[in-house]
Amino acid sequence: MQPFESAFNTFAELHPDDASRVVETFSVGDAQQLLDSLPEHQRVSLLERLSLDKAMPLIVAMSVDRAAEVLAEMSPRSAAAILKQAKEDERAAILEAVPASSRRTLQQLVEFPDDCAGGMMEPRVAALSIDLNVQQAIARLRSTPREALHYLYVTDRSQRLVGVLNMRDLLLANPTQQLEPMVRTNVFVIPDTMPREEVVNQMRERKFLAVPVVDFEGRLIGVVQHSEALKAGQLEGFEDLQRIVGAGATERALSPVRVVVKNRLPWLLVNLVTAFMAAFVVGLFEGVISRVAALAVLLPVVAGQGGNTGSQSLAVVMRGVALREIIPGVSGRVVRKEVLGGLINGALISVVTAAAVLGWRLATGESLPDAGRLCVVIGSSMIVTMAMAALAGSVIPLILRALGRDPAQSASIFLTTATDIIGFGSFLGCAALLL
Repeated sequence: MQPFESAFNTFAELHPDDASRVVETFSVGDAQQLLDSLPEHQRVSLLERLSLDKAMPLIVAMSVDRAAEVLAEMSPRSAAAILKQAKEDERAAILEAVPASSRRTLQQLVEFPDDCAGGMMEPRVAALSIDLNVQQAIARLRSTPREALHYLYVTDRSQRLVGVLNMRDLLLANPTQQLEPMVRTNVFVIPDTMPREEVVNQMRERKFLAVPVVDFEGRLIGVVQHSEALKAGQLEGFEDLQRIVGAGATERALSPVRVVVKNRLPWLLVNLVTAFMAAFVVGLFEGVISRVAALAVLLPVVAGQGGNTGSQSLAVVMRGVALREIIPGVSGRVVRKEVLGGLINGALISVVTAAAVLGWRLATGESLPDAGRLCVVIGSSMIVTMAMAALAGSVIPLILRALGRDPAQSASIFLTTATDIIGFGSFLGCAALLL
């Protein structure tokens, strides 16, 4: 094991990201043994890069004092993210052992939900007191850790954010000049309770490298960096994608089986109920299907086209909701556009479908009048299905939003139900009338 540990030490020093992925393939015991063989700075670096599902058991497996020591060396955000995964008693014991200089920051971060500005912020932020002069401010900056410098924020004696200072103005000013006349007080700030999605939207619009975060009293408590907002935006997108199919926003690729069952089973049961609803519609026309066997062959064609049309409308409307393109007053216009598009596409697709069905039935020896009636059935039902599927795909997320729910919450399950019932009902209903 000694040669391997020596080689891994070099590997971790040169390629820490790749080394962390190797550690994630080990059991907790083997990973703990390997980390113990590394220098302190490498151990901390790897733990910060591990997934939370892997890092948390490794931290908990340490002694309380050792875990507190390691967490104190990590970045506050990484340490807080790991602590949030631990049980409440384990978290309390570790926090109690953390040095007082780091404990307050960690406690503050742990209390913030992940989906708000407080959970996204970097608490290490340097601020200059408005009472300083230029020479004192420059001296303060020289002694400030690089990772704490973002913009030159200025605060009063109560740590309330007063404004921001331009670096060029500071360097070119008279050394004895006070900071107050140079401070720009019109600063955009984010409250620590602002939802993550709103933070991402604001930073996308304003394109700042970092935005200050303040508490309810206006005190500067951290910053949200552009890189963190970018990650949060990606995370929001993936969470919405998982919600759409009923997988749950919190599930990850390496989540335990109990999380998989807990998140997916309720929506699978809902999906089962809705599938029986669609089957019930088909059952109403069992006699028609038994007389015209071709209907059973063509059912998936109609339902499939309806499902695809609805999914297209759902994706476009979901994007509009997420990017705030759909504001109050334009929802009706969006729905009308989608329905009209579905109607036109349905008419064009119905022509192609009818021609294909006509050729197929004539090739099987069916008479032209019978084949023609079947073409009329599938053509007319295709128009109705695709128009109604576009309506369902555009209306479902808007209804969910109006009810105060996440528009992405299992929207595809509701859409599949609607398109199946509409498709089966329209196709078999037309067949019952015309055949």
